[in-house]
Amino acid sequence: MVKTKLSIRKRMRTLLFIGFFIFFALLCRIGVIQFVQGKELSELAYQQQTLDRIINPKRGKIYDSSGKKILAQSSTVNTITINPVNIQKQDKEKVSKALSDIFEEDYDSILKKVNKRSSIETIARKVEKEKADKLRIWMENNNISTGINIDEDTKRYYPYNNLASQVIGFCGSDNQGLDGIEAKYEEQLKGKKGAIQRHTDAKGGEIGKEGENYVAATNGNDLITTIDLSVQSIVEKYLEEACIDNECTDGGNVVVMNPNNGDILAMATYPSYNLNDPYSAYTEELKENWENMEQSEKTKELQAVWRNKAIADTYEPGSVFKLITSSAALEEKITDTDNAGEFSCTGGIEVAGVRIKCWRYYRPHGSESLRDALMNSCNPVFIGLGQKLGVPTYYSYLRKFGLLEKTGIDLSGEAKSIFLAENKAGPVELATISFGQRFEITPIELVTAVSSIANGGTKITPRVVKQILNQESGELEDVPIKTGERVISEETSKKVLSMMESVVAERNREKCKSCRI
Repeated sequence: MVKTKLSIRKRMRTLLFIGFFIFFALLCRIGVIQFVQGKELSELAYQQQTLDRIINPKRGKIYDSSGKKILAQSSTVNTITINPVNIQKQDKEKVSKALSDIFEEDYDSILKKVNKRSSIETIARKVEKEKADKLRIWMENNNISTGINIDEDTKRYYPYNNLASQVIGFCGSDNQGLDGIEAKYEEQLKGKKGAIQRHTDAKGGEIGKEGENYVAATNGNDLITTIDLSVQSIVEKYLEEACIDNECTDGGNVVVMNPNNGDILAMATYPSYNLNDPYSAYTEELKENWENMEQSEKTKELQAVWRNKAIADTYEPGSVFKLITSSAALEEKITDTDNAGEFSCTGGIEVAGVRIKCWRYYRPHGSESLRDALMNSCNPVFIGLGQKLGVPTYYSYLRKFGLLEKTGIDLSGEAKSIFLAENKAGPVELATISFGQRFEITPIELVTAVSSIANGGTKITPRVVKQILNQESGELEDVPIKTGERVISEETSKKVLSMMESVVAERNREKCKSCRI
């Protein structure tokens, strides 16, 4: 009897211990759910109990420098979605047939979406108003008011097609900027998405209209660029003619910059492409072979034409670089513009045992001043100036002119110059740099450097956007002009500009003589 009582007490203690353990475990679990996972689970519950349909904002417009001509804008289109659980079983095939016919989609794939047990499925994006209206009429005629959604969306449109294509860039299917200004100013242009939120039941069905919440989209900001539409059009026309006439297989580019504020008035690359159809063949030759090309080949061709050569490609500048050598030599008081007979061209010059020829070695230029040497583009004179400057001084001017770094232009994909490291530059390397060979820079770097000469000697950062307009408030914000250090004195600037004018004037005189002959 005593033994039985002890056994019962033991079982009761065991059961109490197990009950206490289970109670403690449940308490811990409740604590974890409430305090550790509470926020996450609340968000999941909200997602399950609401049905969100995104409202895309209108992307900001892009204007030319006048602020009147639109280079890029967003037009209103529609996105068609369905809530499969809200489409009656007897209507599913009928709805699938209508959707496939109106939007020219495969019937089987549409039917598969209609039969899914999901809250929302996308049928078609970027639908023009005509097709959306056709669907509205069909829904009205067939007495279908739930399960099919027609929501406002936007589509990017470029009124001037190919104009400044590599500068403006384009957008993807989700309205995100992929290149050019569209990509660089994505945060300013994109705006903020809105939504239509509706409460749903456990099966995903809508719970009336009373639970509907509309969150308006915020449109993106407008941009006013520095691009002068007239200048850009003229530049593109003559660039295309020059590339075709001279059979430039690698194309070409032109940059027109205001040296006083860094505004890019025109930046043209040939060949260009249609911004409204950026994934299509852009030349007649490519159009003929496009269908037979591998996707990898198509991608390579497209990436090549999207590339903005003015900022992304480096090249050997040649004799134009003699302006940099002239500026450095004048600033260091090594020479002056019109010292008659200061230099003598004998057809070449020997540097560290290597003879470097003048381009007119067969008929040397003879006695020259610096102005004459620049007009004649005489290599030996500039090699001699480079030797007098020396590597450390010459490289200090390369740094001042911004030629050893990116310009900081407000476009994506800018490349950097390629120079031999200063500690590895010997006499021959200095000689070739002095007349613009055996190194590479981008066109925008050279334009920016020459602008420092043209504006009186101050370094300035190029830009393609000058103002940002808030669509909501109407507030206009100026993009600041970025000026840097003084590179050369105003006196040196005037002297180099005077010599540059002489080069052009002399060429024109020679042409006039040829015309008279």
